[in-house]
Amino acid sequence: MGFQQGLSGLNAAAKSLDVIGNNVANASTVGFKQSQAQFADVYASLVGGSNTAVGIGTKVATVAQQFGQGNVSTTNNPLDIAINGQGFYQMDNNGAITYSRNGQFQLDKNGFVVNVQGHKLTGYAANPLTGAISLGSSAPLQIPTQSLTPQPTSTSSIGVNLDSRLLVPTTAVFDPTDSTSFNSSTALEIYDSLGNSHIATQYFVKNATANSWDVHMTVDDLGLDGTAATAANTLLGTSPTLTFNSNGTLTTPATGEVTVPAGGIVYATGSATPQPLTFNFLSSTQFGATFGVNKLTQNGFTSGQLSGFSTSADGTILGRYTNGQSQALGQILLANFANPQGLHPLGNNEWGSSASSGPPLVGTPGSSSFGVVQSSAVEDSNVDLTAELVNLIVAQRVYQANAQTIKAQDSVLQTITNLR
Repeated sequence: MGFQQGLSGLNAAAKSLDVIGNNVANASTVGFKQSQAQFADVYASLVGGSNTAVGIGTKVATVAQQFGQGNVSTTNNPLDIAINGQGFYQMDNNGAITYSRNGQFQLDKNGFVVNVQGHKLTGYAANPLTGAISLGSSAPLQIPTQSLTPQPTSTSSIGVNLDSRLLVPTTAVFDPTDSTSFNSSTALEIYDSLGNSHIATQYFVKNATANSWDVHMTVDDLGLDGTAATAANTLLGTSPTLTFNSNGTLTTPATGEVTVPAGGIVYATGSATPQPLTFNFLSSTQFGATFGVNKLTQNGFTSGQLSGFSTSADGTILGRYTNGQSQALGQILLANFANPQGLHPLGNNEWGSSASSGPPLVGTPGSSSFGVVQSSAVEDSNVDLTAELVNLIVAQRVYQANAQTIKAQDSVLQTITNLR
């Protein structure tokens, strides 16, 4: 039996050297998971069994991949995405789904996020107009290249402090060109449906009633109807009144909202008109202090081109546009398995599911048991090169020891054949 035992040991040691050599060769492969050769002893089958049976060698039970976390290294590519924790990317290869831990992605000519093999990263798509993530079935992620559609201004929040110490203007009839007909003013950039910018100027006029102020507005120095601004065609025609209590906080209107009448503002730019517009003065005050602006916001913006993107920890790909806006472009999905070691290695840093691995469990990064993702980073191979070199020495010694058992058996047989 000595030859068979020694031969099985040589085969096992050679297999171990193969596995270690493959680990060492992939020590710098992004997303690679090291393997481990696992062995089992072999006994001859005896009727009735025997507790004195001598084994007949060893065999390779399995080559098990170790899916431990690799180190995360930063890069300069925003489409390099590392998984920190459990999960695999789902890659679409012309309808066939494979799984990978290699997050080195790029854009193809059609804007799809692909790996070096051209397989497409899958996830949830986003509405190109609103950026809302479309929950449902996964699909290949595609980065849109079209301009971001302009959004006309419909609401604005204005917070000012009106100086309670001021007197009623000396000129009784409001005229935006006459600074003696109003006390204070501020300007805000707003947008029409084509993305054209306009300057909306608010004028505050203290009236004869205590703690009360009239508000007028012009757009590009024109009135509500697009003609020259006068006291009759500014905001609300007859201007709205802001009333404050003795503590300086706004009481009228109770909600702070002032809506442009007659359906909205009339523009002469070919955009949709009239454009509805509501101002909210709820955060405005009347204190005995110099006029100041503490809040000036609006919800409109002009068109913009995609200037860059990044990926958040939950897998949402966020695009940045030249108009200062940002919008979700899609969300990456991860898959996990009850038995990752049952995955079938396909090469090219990809695996396929099998009956042993179980069906994929799909979810977004950071949810349930899934890890999070990191943009501009990759997951290094989890091979411990120092440990593999030590294992290499051990496997070599095992190979030599098994060769010695064959040599010893040969010596015994030589002795027997030399008997006379």
